[in-house]
Amino acid sequence: MTATTYPHTIQDWAVLPETHQDWLWLLRRAVDSPQPIADEDLLVIRDHQGRPLRQRQPERGVKPREGAVLLLCYPEHGGLNLLLTRRSESLPQHPGQVSLPGGKIDPEDAGAEDAALREAEEEVGLDRRDVDVWGRLDQVYIPPSNFRITPIVAVMDRVPRVQPNPGEVAEVFAVDLRRLLDPATVVVEEWSRLGIPALVPFYYVGGHKVWGATALVLSELVARLRRAAQASGAEGELV
Repeated sequence: MTATTYPHTIQDWAVLPETHQDWLWLLRRAVDSPQPIADEDLLVIRDHQGRPLRQRQPERGVKPREGAVLLLCYPEHGGLNLLLTRRSESLPQHPGQVSLPGGKIDPEDAGAEDAALREAEEEVGLDRRDVDVWGRLDQVYIPPSNFRITPIVAVMDRVPRVQPNPGEVAEVFAVDLRRLLDPATVVVEEWSRLGIPALVPFYYVGGHKVWGATALVLSELVARLRRAAQASGAEGELV
């Protein structure tokens, strides 16, 4: 099947912010919004009838492992970048896939936020003292690894200095939020998942296909930013 744009993300909406300060304002408004995001605005693997194929919750009686990931945004070139990693090919789970820094919440962690920051320190050498945590997105269940992750949104006031842990991370790169908000960045391909034809949406950025749980988390952030931009435009604010 030829890759196509993802229909659930194509919407007319307000003009993008022009400065990173305005992007921060928009991000704050997006994260603080209590309203949930509709399923049709999320990048979820679907069948040809548009029905989601992703298991959203663990099976009854199955206790998931709790984890957290970090969505770190920082200013560059008048906008905001978001930090992504490509996992080492030697890892037993999701090798080579693009992901957000994160991992298991350990008993000694103070919570999801603490775990996300600790994992970012371990994986990419991020100094948590430079990071300001802003809030959470909706939890995501990952059936293959039985993880339920809590996405943590955080910001820095400058480009982070990173030092990837080669045992866990093969590459660290960033994507401009303007790219994520561009519907042309999202494409769909037909893949075979467990022998079943499935329509798999992903962000194509930096030569990488960002799919699965990472795409799902990013699509919630994108939907929240889009909604905040639409609201601010209607109210005569910012954009």
